[in-house]
Amino acid sequence: MDKEYIIETVNLNFKYQDGTKALNDVSLKIEKGKKISFLGVNGSGKSTLFLNFNGILKPSSGKVLYAGREIKYNRKSLHDLRKNIGIVFQDPDNQLFSASVYQEVSFGPMNLKLEQGEVRNRVDSALTDTGMIGFKDKAVHFLSYGQKKRVAIADIIAMNPEIIILDEPTSSIDPKHSKQIVKIFDELNEKGMTVILSTHDVELAYGWSDYIFVMKDGKIVKEGTPYAIFSDDELIFNSYLEKPLLLEIYEVLCKNNHVDFNPHNVPRNKEELFKIITKIKPCGGDD
Repeated sequence: MDKEYIIETVNLNFKYQDGTKALNDVSLKIEKGKKISFLGVNGSGKSTLFLNFNGILKPSSGKVLYAGREIKYNRKSLHDLRKNIGIVFQDPDNQLFSASVYQEVSFGPMNLKLEQGEVRNRVDSALTDTGMIGFKDKAVHFLSYGQKKRVAIADIIAMNPEIIILDEPTSSIDPKHSKQIVKIFDELNEKGMTVILSTHDVELAYGWSDYIFVMKDGKIVKEGTPYAIFSDDELIFNSYLEKPLLLEIYEVLCKNNHVDFNPHNVPRNKEELFKIITKIKPCGGDD
């Protein structure tokens, strides 16, 4: 079956007004309904690329396609585009501006000119999905950082987009709340939404993603499955990444002949690794 691509870029270049070239001839295709991660150090172009995806920034040259059609930059086209491609920014304080949680999450659906009943349904559904329904009437400025992150995600979910893009969604959040946020991504993806995120967390990218793009100096230096990316030692070194601990342990086990390497059985999470380890026979030896 042919793959369906939801976002494409063709020879995309972007230069800021101060002359900084942030994107350099980026051509990529993102498959619909997938979980996608972008990796790269700060300044590699990830955030700029995301802002080009939904028309907040306009390319210096090249083009962006959504659902097979080139993006147009008139007001109506951009309004329609942003209904379908929502961005959650890294710092929720740059996104949240309303007094209460309900007002904040209802702003987008109200702008879509939906009926009040539909607005309420969307807000309640988005807050339920993000575990924030109990905070509906709370003032936004009283929320913790992690709670603000979840409200920012609810903001976008309430718009019912086809694609949600998240810039460093788990940064500055403790492990427990990071897991809760990743669970939200999984649930959204199960409902058919394409989920795209940038992250410095190689463990998250390795275990969660269907497909990964690695960026450096405004270019895509490699794309592929999590194993294809993280088994490339030269890429990891040159892109200032680290190998996920799970994969490192598995490779050591293979290297020392404790397990036979199987490209179809490379562990992606702790449970899969533990399953492999429990099958290792203890080494024999003299008493």
